[in-house]
Amino acid sequence: MIIVAITGASGVIYALKLLEALKENKIETGLVITDPAKLILEYELGMDENDFKKLATHYYEADDLTASINSGSCLFKGMVIVPCTMKTLSAIAHGYANNAVTRAADVVLKERRKLVIVPRETPLRSLHLENMLKISKEGGIILPAMPGFYHRPQNIDDVANFIAGKILDVMNIEHNLFKRWHGDEI
Repeated sequence: MIIVAITGASGVIYALKLLEALKENKIETGLVITDPAKLILEYELGMDENDFKKLATHYYEADDLTASINSGSCLFKGMVIVPCTMKTLSAIAHGYANNAVTRAADVVLKERRKLVIVPRETPLRSLHLENMLKISKEGGIILPAMPGFYHRPQNIDDVANFIAGKILDVMNIEHNLFKRWHGDEI
């Protein structure tokens, strides 16, 4: 199982594309959506949490610290936080496990599983970068939502699929969400 957490930053389309791809690949998922993220789902995509729950295998409330994903004894492959707020990133970097997102991320790091964080903020303060470095030093993967354009995206879905594809690459999951660079296109 892969845990997908959505926090209250802009860019929830990346989570949508990731969940769609994971479901298409028949990969078991656990979903956590924070309350601020629920507002962003509506604002950016005109969707609600139920639309996202349909794409996941399991759903966990963000404020439920008793959820199974908050324990190292719950065996799951890894976790993706997409998009990730700077507040959530800071909490993870400093071991402040105050909700199901930050506690599950804490479990992933302590159990040496794969944690992928997709921060969505720009520009970045030095403190943001320091927090990312702390997580990276513990084995977390920082994957900023910085799409490439060599695949010549035609619409917003192509751009979002590029980021979702990069997440899947890091999680070692095959996909065809974007055309890969081969160097002979120039």
